Amino acid sequence: MKTVQISLNSIDKVKSFVNEITKFDYDFDLVSGRYVIDAKSIMGIFSLDLSKPIDLNIHAEGNADDVLAVIKPYMI
Repeated sequence: MKTVQISLNSIDKVKSFVNEITKFDYDFDLVSGRYVIDAKSIMGIFSLDLSKPIDLNIHAEGNADDVLAVIKPYMI
C-alpha cells in the first residue's frame, strides 16, 4: 500500500480524479480524520471536508508508479 496527500478543492477536480482512478483495478481509499471513503465514489468524496488535504491510500500489488503518474496533478 502507498499513501500520498492530494487536494480536491473543486468540483471539476473531483470529477476528473474519479474518472482517472476508475481506470485502475486497484482499491483506493481517501482518509480524512476518522473517515475512510472509497475514492471511486463521487458522493463519498463530497461528504469529506475538501478544504484540507486528504490522504489517498493506494492498495496496489507491487509498483504503483502508473497510478502515481496519473494522479500527479492532484498531489501536494
